[in-house]
Order: sequence, then structure tokens, then C-alpha cells
Amino acid sequence: MIKILKWLSIVASIGMIFILIGGALVTKTESGAGCGESWPLCHGQFIPTNINAELVIELSHRLVSGVVGVVVLLLSYFSWKHIGHIREVKFLSFLSIFFLVLQGLIGAAAVMWGQSDFVLAAHFGISLISFAAVFLLMLLIFEIDKKFDASSLFIQKRHRIEIYLLTLYTLIAVYTGALVRHTNANLVCGDWPFCTNTSPFAFSAYSLEQWIQMGHRFIAGILFIWTVTLFIRMIKHYRSSRVMFWGWTTVVTLISLQVFFGAMIIFTLLNLGIALLHALVISCYFAMLSYFILLSSRSAAAERKNSETSNSNNGISKVK
Repeated sequence: MIKILKWLSIVASIGMIFILIGGALVTKTESGAGCGESWPLCHGQFIPTNINAELVIELSHRLVSGVVGVVVLLLSYFSWKHIGHIREVKFLSFLSIFFLVLQGLIGAAAVMWGQSDFVLAAHFGISLISFAAVFLLMLLIFEIDKKFDASSLFIQKRHRIEIYLLTLYTLIAVYTGALVRHTNANLVCGDWPFCTNTSPFAFSAYSLEQWIQMGHRFIAGILFIWTVTLFIRMIKHYRSSRVMFWGWTTVVTLISLQVFFGAMIIFTLLNLGIALLHALVISCYFAMLSYFILLSSRSAAAERKNSETSNSNNGISKVK
């Protein structure tokens, strides 16, 4: 059964990446109305008669989401049933299904009734949480035979708190990035890193779209600086841990690529391939942070257990 779970987890993780990239593709090509106002059918038809590029993109995204949804459901069910004794499995199984269904419902509501740009911007972040849950399930399944054993690692409380905060802040950065796409604010600033490099502080002349674009850049800049400084501290404190060293090296590499692709979106005038890579990299970055949340939760549990054991031993000593 473990072998089947491994294959299911790999297929589900890859499938979730396709859902994320497909959703970004729908947004960037403005194909959300490719199937009209009907869902799950396209223009009320099982097999549409009038086919165009927008319809193909939207319908392909729906089909991929449906197939991957079934795979994730199977993965969650069998994980719950066969390895539910592992402390994180049931919670992650619930998260992966809940947020996958939630993002599907938001997408369906957007098609049939329309949604504001501020609501639609949450769609990508919700999908991101579902992907991270599936990704962590995959790691837990492979960890059973110790291929991803990190049990000897203990992350200090102050570092755990910072990992939690950084992950939450990443969701804010992701939301503002999605808002840029949904408000068509991608190219409202012709320069980088400022909106206009010749007059970087001309805030009074900004339109709403320019405020959204520059707000995202500012938040993303803080995310980059925070990640780099945390990487330095992690390497300093946990240099003997291969999980921490290579994990945080991957994290800082991903955030560097994210900044690079963000700038290249401007320089290439919203090249579609670059824009999709931008979405892919932040998805991988968030998945890595989620893995460190999992490791942090284990360290917190171990700390509580040691504290309880110590208090129990102290109580016994006092009785004696």
C-alpha cells in the first residue's frame, strides 16, 4: 500500500502544480470567460461546438482540476486510512481536500456570478495552501522508509515563530501579486524597481493600479530581504543539519529567482512564459516554507513533551 501511496502522492503533487500554473494561465490570457457563464459545462454543452483559444485554455484547466481532484481525494482517503497514526497526516488530508474544493467553488462562482478582483485574488493563495498540504503528505509518505528522516532536528522557538510569520507574510505577498494580475496592473509601471526610475517618489501621480503594483513590489522586496537574513541565521545556527542547510539554500534560491522573474515580467512586457515561471517559483517557495512549518511543529511537540517529562520527574523527586 505504501508504494501505491507514493505514486498517488507524486501524481497529486505534480497535478497540483498543473492546477496552479493552469489557473495563472487562465488569468494571464484572460480566458476565465472562455466557457461563458456555465459551469462545469462549457456554454452549456458537454462538447462545445464553437472552439477558440480561450475556451481550450479554460476547459483544459477545468478538466485537469477535476482529474487531479479525484487523485487528491484518493490520496487523502488512503493516507487517512493507512498512515493516519502519523500525527500530521489527518490534518493535511483534510486541508488538501478542503482548500481544493474551496478554490473550485470560488472559480465556479466567478464564472456564473462574477466576483470582484479583490475576491478573485484570493483564489491563487487558496490553491497554494492545497498544493502545500499535498506536497507535505508526499514527504510524510516517503519519510516512512526514512528517505526524508529529519527526526533528529530541533528548531529553536524563536526561529519557529519567525518561520510561521514569514509563511503568513508570504501569503500576503502572493495575494498582492494575484491582485496585480486581476486588476491588469502588470505593466502600469514601465520601469523597475521603481514605477518610474527618473522620478521614483512621485507618489501623488500614481493611479490605483500603480499603487497596487508598487505595493506588491514593496511587500515582495521585504519578503526577499527577510528570507535572505533568515537564511543567514539558519545556516549559522543549524550548519550541521543537512535538512536545514540544503532546505534553506533552496528557499533563498527560489526567492532570488522570484525577484528575477518579477523584474523580467516588466522588461519582457509580460512574456507569458516568464509570468508562468513567476507563479511556479513562488509555489515551490511556499511549499518549502510549509515543510519547515511541519518540522517546527515537531520541534514544538518535542519541546512540550520534554517539559512535561521534566516537570513529572521534578514532582516525583519532591515526593521522595
